[in-house]
Amino acid sequence: MKNTEKQTTMRVRHEFGPFYDKDSKVLILGSIPSPKSREQGFYYGHPQNRFWKVLADVLDEEIPETVEQRKKMLAKHHIALWDVLDSCEIKGASDTSIKDPVANNMNVILSKAGIRAIFTTGAKADELYKKMCYPICGVSSIRLPSTSPANCGCSYDNLKEAYSRILEYIK
Repeated sequence: MKNTEKQTTMRVRHEFGPFYDKDSKVLILGSIPSPKSREQGFYYGHPQNRFWKVLADVLDEEIPETVEQRKKMLAKHHIALWDVLDSCEIKGASDTSIKDPVANNMNVILSKAGIRAIFTTGAKADELYKKMCYPICGVSSIRLPSTSPANCGCSYDNLKEAYSRILEYIK
């Protein structure tokens, strides 16, 4: 039995706001925070998620271990983080189980920062963004592979190559 089959579906609401400032140039969007991320109160909190390692590698930085270090690295490189969804029904952290999604309003960030590109992390985040956010904000997205441990078919080198696309927008 898969882990998600043991878990019950629950309504999850985004418990923390977007991370950005007026100097943000790139917006990276996940789908909705995982249970570990909600526990930490910040994005990509699962210890096996490769997001912070890949991003640090691409940015030529030390891997940030604490939320404060992560925020500092993001701000230094003008990267904003948020999620496509404000709320949804979900089993655990399984994006494939998402039902009844409610989108965040991307104009919260787009009206205050000079975002040059929006990246989505994974197929579900990209699908939801294109369906629910793009028609309202009019800014297209660039899909990146998910850094989730569930996406074990994507090698670290392939993740690093894909995430390197961010560099052309933050320089």
